[in-house]
Amino acid sequence: MLGNSVLSTLRRVPGALFIGLALTGAALAQQPLKIGFGMSLTGPLAGNGKAALIAMEIWRDDVNAKGGILGRKVEFVYYDDQTSPATVPSIYTKLLDVDKVDLVVSGYGTNVIAPAMPIVMQRNLTFMTLFGLNVNSKFNYDRYFQIMPAGPNPAVGWSQGFFDAAMSMNPKPKTVALVGADAEYPAMALEGAREHAKKTGLKIVYDKTYPPNTVDYSPIVRAIQAANPEVVFVASYPPDSAGMVRAANEVGLKTRIFGGGLVGPQFAALKTQLGPLLNGVVNYEFYVPDVGSRFPFLEQFLAKYQARAVVEKVDPLGFYLPPYAYAMMQVLEQAITATKGLDQAKLAEYIHTNTFDTYVGKVGFAKNGEWAAPRVMMTQYHGITGNDVEQFKKPGRLTVLSPKEYRTGDLKAPYHENKK
Repeated sequence: MLGNSVLSTLRRVPGALFIGLALTGAALAQQPLKIGFGMSLTGPLAGNGKAALIAMEIWRDDVNAKGGILGRKVEFVYYDDQTSPATVPSIYTKLLDVDKVDLVVSGYGTNVIAPAMPIVMQRNLTFMTLFGLNVNSKFNYDRYFQIMPAGPNPAVGWSQGFFDAAMSMNPKPKTVALVGADAEYPAMALEGAREHAKKTGLKIVYDKTYPPNTVDYSPIVRAIQAANPEVVFVASYPPDSAGMVRAANEVGLKTRIFGGGLVGPQFAALKTQLGPLLNGVVNYEFYVPDVGSRFPFLEQFLAKYQARAVVEKVDPLGFYLPPYAYAMMQVLEQAITATKGLDQAKLAEYIHTNTFDTYVGKVGFAKNGEWAAPRVMMTQYHGITGNDVEQFKKPGRLTVLSPKEYRTGDLKAPYHENKK
């Protein structure tokens, strides 16, 4: 706003008011474009959050090196959500009311996206989100957009490949066990798994959740074994993913296929921590070196990311979350540039009606803000020896079972006979 003394001066000079307003507009254009978010920098998902933040900072630096967006340099304002849903509402309220950010995006994961939704909806904001599973099914918000390739029906699309692999076995399985943590993401994943069980005629012989702070998973695996399922679907966060895989090996779980929704083995930390214990596990991934020729556009990003990741001691592979965090910001950048502004309604309309070129390929959105087409890779671990990370940078450790356009081999079953 122009001060009274300035306005008084401008009134005495013909045409000066227009010059003054133009200068004010130019000054506004020079102000940074502030994007706010919460991110898990401590707590159970801190490794994931730090990896996502690096990717977003690489995007910011790339954009600013080209002059910013609409002539404005991008600036981030972010706070540690501590991987705690309870911290999220106050963070987004502060970002909007105190920090006065121009736009907000989400942190990583279902558990911290859902509690931000009421605030975002109240302010009628366009909301780009990162790896939340089926969050919008509860809100039906038309300005919500998700960066994760689970498709328009994400709860089902998330585990489609796992159940397709299970039903490809001969003879077809008849029983399934469903297990996961008592938290937002596992609840959504298990909901989809139940739909698959119903559709395929699999009898559910075990369907339970466990507290997120569980330490000993052996009793859980023994209870599953007692039910004698042919298929075991697990929906878990990194700490319990490690616990479930270890317990399956310790107990000697005998089943035909095991895994599906384990969060964590996509990252180097858990890959190297578990090493050969992963052999035989079937689980989702979004990129593996075996299909690297299908993603040549990732090379430039991964080179930048991996150099920083080593220094900052986060996931040195960067195959899973970082490219999608960068892609989330690419979508936002392209929408702002195309609409020539920050009008939230125009941004949402543009994102709904266009396809975006990103480091993870072309991205388009369904009516509910999810990806228009699913692309979750279901893979099987094999041939892992030792605990070094270098083996995971090369082809030959994960077979892609689906989708068919990325398929590199067939499922090897049963699980307990393919632990090599």
